[in-house]
Amino acid sequence: MISETTYAELREIAARYPEKRSGLLPMLHLVQADHGRVTPEGIEACAEILDITAAEVSGVATFYTMYKRKPVGDYHVGVCTNTLCAVMGGDLIFDRLKQHLDVGNDETTELRAEDQASITLEHVECNAACDYAPVMTVNWEFMDNMTVQSATQLVDDLRAGTEVHSTRGPRLGTWREAERVLAGFPDGLADEGPSAGPASLVGRELARQRGWTAPSSDASGTAPAIAQTKLEAVEQADTSRAETETLQEQTRD
Repeated sequence: MISETTYAELREIAARYPEKRSGLLPMLHLVQADHGRVTPEGIEACAEILDITAAEVSGVATFYTMYKRKPVGDYHVGVCTNTLCAVMGGDLIFDRLKQHLDVGNDETTELRAEDQASITLEHVECNAACDYAPVMTVNWEFMDNMTVQSATQLVDDLRAGTEVHSTRGPRLGTWREAERVLAGFPDGLADEGPSAGPASLVGRELARQRGWTAPSSDASGTAPAIAQTKLEAVEQADTSRAETETLQEQTRD
C-alpha cells in the first residue's frame, strides 16, 4: 500500500514541473525509497497522479536499470565491468565478491546472525569515472581505485554496520535513503566530502599552467549571436573549434 504521506509527496514532485509527467523519474525513486522497489501499487499511484496509463509508467520503470522490480538490500553495490574497469581489475573484483557474498549478479545476501545490513550485488556498465578505474558504487556513490582486497573489506564493513565514506562524496546511507535523495528530498549531505578527485582536475591544472582559457567571443571580440537553426549551430561550433586550435598553435610556437 502507498501511505498517505508518500502519496502526498508524489503529488508534490509532480507539481514541481510545468508538465507534471516530467516528474515520473523522481516519483519512481520515491516509490523505491518507500517500498524498496518499484511495486505495482507504486506504478498505479504514479499513473493516477500523472493521468497516464500504468503501462506507460511500467515502460519507463523497466527501461532504466536504476529502477528495480524486486527488493534491494540495505546497500546496493555495483561493480563496473565495462572495458577499462574490467581490464584494470573489475572482473576479478566482481568474481571475488560473488564468491565472498555467496550471491550471483543482481542477488541479495541473506542476513547472518552477525550482520547489520544486507547487500545487493550487481555488475554495472560504465560509471563515467574511467580515470579512477576500477570503480565501484555503493548506492550510486563512487568508490575509486578499488582492489580485490579493498572491495572485500568494503562489503564486510557495510554488512557489519561500520560507517563508510564514499571516495568523492559523503558518508553512505542506506539504499532507500539514497533513493529519497534522488527523488528530490535532500539529506543535508551534499557538501560532505570532496566533489572531485586529483585525476579529474589534471586538465584544469594543465590549462592553468599554460594559460589556456575557453573562448568567450568570436574573432571580432563580440559575443556571437544565438544560433537559430541546427546549421547555424554547427557553423558556430566549427568556427569556435578552429579559433581554439589556432590559438593553441600560436601558444606552442
